[in-house]
Amino acid sequence: MNSRALKIAVIMMLAMITSCDEPETVVTDIVHADGSVTRRIEMKNTENKFDIHKIQVPFDSSWIVKDSLEFNKKGDTTWVKRAEKLYASIDEINMSYRADSGDNKTVSRRSEFKKRFRWFNTEYRFAEIIERQFTYGYPVSDFLNKEELAYFYSPKDVINKFEQGPDSLKYKALKDTISSKTDKWTIKSAMAEWIGDFSKLAGSKAGSDISFDALKAREDEFVKISMENTDHFDSLWKNGILLKEFIGESNALKFKTEADSSINLVTKKLFVDFHGYSVRIVMPGKLIGTNGLMDSTKVLLWPVKSEYFLTQPYEMWAESKETNKWAWIVSGIFLLFVFAGIIFRTIKKAE
Repeated sequence: MNSRALKIAVIMMLAMITSCDEPETVVTDIVHADGSVTRRIEMKNTENKFDIHKIQVPFDSSWIVKDSLEFNKKGDTTWVKRAEKLYASIDEINMSYRADSGDNKTVSRRSEFKKRFRWFNTEYRFAEIIERQFTYGYPVSDFLNKEELAYFYSPKDVINKFEQGPDSLKYKALKDTISSKTDKWTIKSAMAEWIGDFSKLAGSKAGSDISFDALKAREDEFVKISMENTDHFDSLWKNGILLKEFIGESNALKFKTEADSSINLVTKKLFVDFHGYSVRIVMPGKLIGTNGLMDSTKVLLWPVKSEYFLTQPYEMWAESKETNKWAWIVSGIFLLFVFAGIIFRTIKKAE
């Protein structure tokens, strides 16, 4: 893998959501008890420029759209586009994902909704899931500890608050540590992906002695060689020198086409064309579990960035419950009849 390109890719992914050319976007899913979902989109930009194809979730003419211009205390203007649509079911949302023609159409996404009746309570679970890009990569949790993971998955405004607060030096050092570790995670995952793709392509060739297990056993060695030759990786690869180090001279000549094709496949998955956004979820009833953060408006919030689903699915989920008042009433009446029956029989025996 070209480790220089991989490091650039990480920087690009981190910067993608804050690009000056892209509006700030929040997608809110308001989940109803019957499984329907009201989806709202709010896009903010310093200019009245909103490209329909760059809207981060499926969008068509059936949405109700409202545009407005807002002013802050300093007199700065912000253009706001709001849109809303009621989806009758999760199936409708997933159909829209499959038919998406926007810029994020290459990323596989789906929603899930589950409803469980528990007599006294009804429980709900809603999730937005983005499928992983890499098949053979490693979870980022293998490289980051609990504190680092929390920071890695934090929304931009939370990170800014940390870095501008009294412990700013601590969090800036934490940011640098995370950057270093995620560089290693990306390179190692990309090498694992190259091994997987290359072994498939080479293994299908007649007379091949290339196997996934043999390449996988040398993965750390490949990563070390790649990192040691960062500055000259391109020329060393083009000249076949690195490939000879990986698989031997005869195999390097025999499988150069497959090796180059595998690099192209990995690069395409790494540089996925994705426009980041944030997701909010509003659940029916009382919240009982989630992996999201509570924002300033007491609404669950998740940032959506391409590095989050590079090597593992990115699932944003929430669970809630509603009290079934009628169940308590029915149970109370039933118990009343039971106690009344016991008392009645006790009186009859006493007579």
